[in-house]
Amino acid sequence: MQTLSNAVQDYMGPVKTATDPAYKHREDGSTMRALAWFGKEDVRMVDAPIPDVSEDKDVIIKVTGTTICGSDLHLYHSEMMALQKGDILGHEFMGVIDRVGPAVTSLKPGDKVVTSFQIACGTCRYCQKNYSSMCEKTNNSSLMASMYGQRDAGFLGYGHMTGGFPGGQAEYVRVPFGEVNCLKVPPGVSDEQVIYLSDVLPTSYHAIQDTRVEEGDVVGVWGLGPIGLACVKWALLKGASKVYAIDANPTRLALAKSLGNVVTVDFKNENVTKKIQGEVPQGLDVCIDATTFHEPKTILHKVEKALMLETDVSETPNEMIFLVKKFGRIGLIGVYSGYTNHFNIGALMEKGVRFIGNGQAPVHLYWHEILNDYIIPGKFDVRFLVSHRVDIEDFPKLYEKFDKRYAGVEKVFVQTKFSEAPGEGFPQLTRVDDWANKVM
Repeated sequence: MQTLSNAVQDYMGPVKTATDPAYKHREDGSTMRALAWFGKEDVRMVDAPIPDVSEDKDVIIKVTGTTICGSDLHLYHSEMMALQKGDILGHEFMGVIDRVGPAVTSLKPGDKVVTSFQIACGTCRYCQKNYSSMCEKTNNSSLMASMYGQRDAGFLGYGHMTGGFPGGQAEYVRVPFGEVNCLKVPPGVSDEQVIYLSDVLPTSYHAIQDTRVEEGDVVGVWGLGPIGLACVKWALLKGASKVYAIDANPTRLALAKSLGNVVTVDFKNENVTKKIQGEVPQGLDVCIDATTFHEPKTILHKVEKALMLETDVSETPNEMIFLVKKFGRIGLIGVYSGYTNHFNIGALMEKGVRFIGNGQAPVHLYWHEILNDYIIPGKFDVRFLVSHRVDIEDFPKLYEKFDKRYAGVEKVFVQTKFSEAPGEGFPQLTRVDDWANKVM
């Protein structure tokens, strides 16, 4: 019997990428340190050529801060198709402008900027509405078009299904359409305060906005990684009367509990459905799935995933469909990539559930609002998310810890030789080797 993965590969044919012709590199042959993918759970620090301006609208950034996002683990586990050995990872980063193309007028060397993880052209019909994640011009992957019918924008550091653009877990990055995809950072704001405008903050905010969390709503958030924790915070800021936060990591459950009127549910020790239905018999107003497709709970899904009879698992969506109220709203902001079995489509229809694929968040739609209305006034203090600071050379070991849910690791600020000193109230530099071996 042909497996799903074989069938997909046979049907799709060769994957086209946006990196042909190859990027230009510094003429002097100089190199940088970068984190590259070489196979399942095999990421390494390498010496890679420093990128140079390849197109007139490019900017080259010296990275002052980068990090691991939970979705990077899908690449780490080789669960995303179209990765190639040597791909530089990382889509969440910021830095200082080093060089600009001849068509760039509003940015100059020395400007401090945050970069969105998606690459938008700035002119297509989606970009005109600031739907930057849906740009029509920056990703020519035939694989994505064949699987989904349309393409997302190109993404930095996320493999060739999203355009093949080298990412930001490196000392330098080339950012196409730099004036569109870089946000200037105002004076007096630390790197740690704004780096997460590149992904985590707009992504979590988008989940809450797109799923329409309203004043007085009772909300459930499944998965308390950085995205899920930020969703809890945003829901409360938007007026949710109560948030149920579901996870099994004690540290993350405690963090969620500290944010306000939050009821935590440990899915390994409690029956999620029984607890929530017992307390909210009419059903939750909104459910947010901030989890992941790659961790089945039941034997059936474990077997089907092992045999590649499905790529994604429907257990959390089914739980949400059961627990949401009639005509309630469900948002999927956690990364799903392909096909799932045993999806409760009947309950979805009969209850009139608004089942919303939030999609890749349009960073450009939100990042000015989040910066000016929440970060600078202190309404959203990111310090609760930032647990550690490490050096770029520790990236491979950091991936291992992050993947194993090492106790207390949330967002880790990864510095380079270009980084500023830690901002006030943020973690000081540590080495991963010095952390105790404790896994939750």
